[in-house]
Amino acid sequence: MSPLKITIRDAATGPVLEISGDLDYGSATELRDLFPTLDLRPGRRLVLELAGMTFCDSSGITALIAAHNHALAAGADMALAAVPAHTMRILRIVGLDQVFPLLPRSDNGSGSENAALS
Repeated sequence: MSPLKITIRDAATGPVLEISGDLDYGSATELRDLFPTLDLRPGRRLVLELAGMTFCDSSGITALIAAHNHALAAGADMALAAVPAHTMRILRIVGLDQVFPLLPRSDNGSGSENAALS
């Protein structure tokens, strides 16, 4: 079991959340609690960078859906970046690969702000 770590940076297009470790029943609330604190508005895009995510259960998938819904409610876009194969398989099985825009990796932009949470 790998503890969840979330690093937030502000790219030119909007907030990027780099997620590493396990996104599961015990940690999904930590991610969901961040959404109201993000600067999302029309023309911005929330990116969840998942390259370091080692495990994702149904609570984690629900948190990803919550991110999508939060961005839509703010009039912003949302995308997943660098989705690990084990999570991509789940997204394909349940059809969420057709809902989430998928990026090979987040745009690095000239992010000015970094904050690590764990």
